[in-house]
Amino acid sequence: MECADASNLDLENVGPRVNGGEVDGFRCSVDELLMKIDKLEQRVNEVEKFYLNTSIKQPNTSKNASSGKHKDKDKHVPGFKKLQQEASRREAAAAKRMQELMRQFGTILRQITQHKWAWPFMQPVDVAGLGLHDYYEIIDRPMDFSTIKNQMEAMDGTGYKHVREISADVRLVFKNAMKYNDDKSDVHLMAKTLLEKFEEKWLQLLPKVNEEEKRREEEEAEAQLNMQLAQESAHAKLARDLCNELYEVDTHVEELREMVVRRCRKISIEEKRNLGIALTKLSPDDLSKALEIVAQNNPLFPASAEEVELDIDTQSELTLWRLKFFTKDALEVHGKSSSKGDNSNSANVAAANLNISAASRRKRVICDALVKNAKKRNKKPSK
Repeated sequence: MECADASNLDLENVGPRVNGGEVDGFRCSVDELLMKIDKLEQRVNEVEKFYLNTSIKQPNTSKNASSGKHKDKDKHVPGFKKLQQEASRREAAAAKRMQELMRQFGTILRQITQHKWAWPFMQPVDVAGLGLHDYYEIIDRPMDFSTIKNQMEAMDGTGYKHVREISADVRLVFKNAMKYNDDKSDVHLMAKTLLEKFEEKWLQLLPKVNEEEKRREEEEAEAQLNMQLAQESAHAKLARDLCNELYEVDTHVEELREMVVRRCRKISIEEKRNLGIALTKLSPDDLSKALEIVAQNNPLFPASAEEVELDIDTQSELTLWRLKFFTKDALEVHGKSSSKGDNSNSANVAAANLNISAASRRKRVICDALVKNAKKRNKKPSK
């Protein structure tokens, strides 16, 4: 493999004690770490997205009010399966209570339909038979008591779901009659009288309807809170697991870093001098990146200052090796870009350059992975 061969060559230059088997072992370890870090990053993004959406949906004014409930719920947060079972039972119980209210409403409806003036409203209006050619121009939605009765008795799921739907249709029966017929007509007077009687009886049932609606609202609010708590609990567990796995990755990186450092030979005086010269040839952007490499192993180093004094002799071996790799790669890239217009290179040379570039990128990833999280080694997360 090209990347493996390039890494092998670099590590042989780093230290004669590193053999090919060890290089392959380092390479495999870094590959495993990078794959694991990619997966962990995806899971971290999932957790961050969840908590970001939660903070956006939750108003600031309700945070203090709901904090007490959260403390009580923290003692035991039901799982998603249990919440689904509870939701099914809750919906069944609510439907049963609503059926009872609709049964009680049926008593009111029978009292209205048994009135001596209810007969004009029992069946749909015979528009054709009565010659009411303008009826559908005036009445948008015809309604009658037989249609209401059929809807109440429907068993195919198309019937009324709430008692207020029935009461609205009963009002529509009378309001249609009052709208189409003249104020002084018998049908108008009959509809107005029956509507008043219906409203009186409806007021007797209304407190029970309001109580049921308030109960449903409270149950739904509690169910939403439980679902939110369950989601937060699941993501909190995921966050704890991620924290522990990240700590394991940090530990592995630190062990790998120390293993590589132990096998590295020391940078020679000549190499330090050449490194200093190479740093002066870097572009401003690359020089800033080089200073960041120094700062990663030396937090007190003022990498972002306008004027920086860098003493090569005081830097650690790891920093020096990283700087050497970085400057070599940066200058190679700069040299290629400056000679971009030269078309005299053969296809074999171009392919070789691509291989070197890929190997250089691979090498830089390895070096960065070895030291990126070294400062976290003593910060073990709480479980």
